[in-house]
Amino acid sequence: MTTIKDIADKSNVSPATVSRVLNNDESLSVAEETRQRILDVANSLDYKTMSVRKKQIDKKNVTYKVGIFLCQSLEEELSDPYFLSIRQGVEHQCKELGMECTEIYRIFNVELSKINEELDGLIVIGKIDTEVIKQLSEKIKHFVYVDYSPNEHLYDSVTFDFKNATNLALDHLFQLGYKRIGYIGGHQAEHTKGMKRKFEDDRYIYYKQTMQQLNQYNPDHEFIGEFTMSEGYRLMTEAIQQGNLPEAFFIASDPMAIGALRALQERHIKVPDDIAIVSFDDVEMAKFASCPLSTVHIPTELMGRTGVKLLMDRLKGRETPLKVTVPTSFVQRESCGANK
Repeated sequence: MTTIKDIADKSNVSPATVSRVLNNDESLSVAEETRQRILDVANSLDYKTMSVRKKQIDKKNVTYKVGIFLCQSLEEELSDPYFLSIRQGVEHQCKELGMECTEIYRIFNVELSKINEELDGLIVIGKIDTEVIKQLSEKIKHFVYVDYSPNEHLYDSVTFDFKNATNLALDHLFQLGYKRIGYIGGHQAEHTKGMKRKFEDDRYIYYKQTMQQLNQYNPDHEFIGEFTMSEGYRLMTEAIQQGNLPEAFFIASDPMAIGALRALQERHIKVPDDIAIVSFDDVEMAKFASCPLSTVHIPTELMGRTGVKLLMDRLKGRETPLKVTVPTSFVQRESCGANK
């Protein structure tokens, strides 16, 4: 490493003079030619003063503060591990990058005026109305959406291809010879302060399109409620009581599928012998269900981690919004009947 003495030897001045010049000592009386010669030698040797080195170290060690903004209540998050896994991915990646992630806000009980203005960025998990984000943008500059992409021209986002993921489930059932395939799912909701705006779930939209194209669509075989385990139980019970069950069901979340399994078991309807099931998400409980679930794997923790990486990239200066689409895959277990 270059020292002051090295610069002094090449500049033909004393080390004290070099030190005072490099530290901008205004009380030093020295010829401008000598001052410039010292600066030129220091630059050629890539010498940096202590204050410059300290600034560089401080810059490298800067700690960013990140908040998480959720559309789920704690009870909803615990009942559906899908969103919990995304949040854990955010927290794990922040920890690995040395980012502070201690601020967690839930839209149902947060006062937007009390959001910490010192946050460097916010990870938004779920479908939250952009009007809420516009209010928050008065306090916080950088946002990344995870599991939603409201406007790819304005916001960074991480999501997956719902159409491809739905086709993975349906194609698997078609390949096994099933034709009459029912659907159990819930409504999607965009959350704003104090209310939800419900709309058709993408999985249902693509299920319906596919079944219509194959002339196999039957509205009597679709059952829609909320994305909870108890609703999966209720909707399957409704399907059983209605009679004329389809050969298989595509169920839009693993918790709903587990509730549906319970309803079938209580009525001694065997899975997959009497009816096949494929579901969606591949949360950890799917492999431990009473009949392990064949399901579409969504890399939820990766989605959370990727959101943090996009935010870090923004904080380092990137200006163009990016939308990342993570891949999905099908996990075959016993519930679809392929292992019989």
